Amino acid sequence: MAELARSNAELEQFAHSVSHDLRAPLRSIDGFSRILQEDHAGGLDAEGLDHLRRVRASAQRMGLLIDALLDLSRVTRVEMRRTNVDLSALAAEVAGELRRRDPERNASFEIREGLTADGDARLLRVVVENLLGNAWKFTSREPAAKIEFGAELHEGVTVFFVRDDGVGFDPRYAGALFGPFQRLHAEDEFEGTGIGLATVARIVHRHGGKTWAEGEPGKGAAFFFTLWSV
Repeated sequence: MAELARSNAELEQFAHSVSHDLRAPLRSIDGFSRILQEDHAGGLDAEGLDHLRRVRASAQRMGLLIDALLDLSRVTRVEMRRTNVDLSALAAEVAGELRRRDPERNASFEIREGLTADGDARLLRVVVENLLGNAWKFTSREPAAKIEFGAELHEGVTVFFVRDDGVGFDPRYAGALFGPFQRLHAEDEFEGTGIGLATVARIVHRHGGKTWAEGEPGKGAAFFFTLWSV
């Protein structure tokens, strides 16, 4: 218990440092770059303005990465409240939110009804949000995308999954997907911080489960997780 308390204290200190010490210089970089863009644009040529735009974009992206790291640290510290969670209902809510954000998308969700699990409802919602959000993102180029949330029984263990027919990934790198900042697609192809799947893995681990993924380039991907299975 003493070691756990010490680890939590170190995480708190890290979060405080990230939140305050790193944000201040980023705000300065972005702020002064904006002033140059708005008040001194006439003294710069097109190349100079493009450099400023890139500086601002990088500072803003760093801010997003800081937020993502803080979220990742929080899921390891938040107190868990174990209840029976309706995962099917969570998936339906998340699917509805994704549709409302991008109503022009031609994508169908197939969500198996009646899927429940014991766990922390807030954390399991984060898992579902990240997995369905990834599927939504990586099927964005499909003219009629299909995203599935379901479960299978393997050797007496319920395995939940999110499957899509999007861009997929090289299966050689499946093991690296759940590490922080591990991206298999360039940022200019698909936006993101590279933290989502790491967050999923941390939450699932806290629920005594495990995560893994399967996929092929151009043939979609499937992400699996178990709860209380080890």
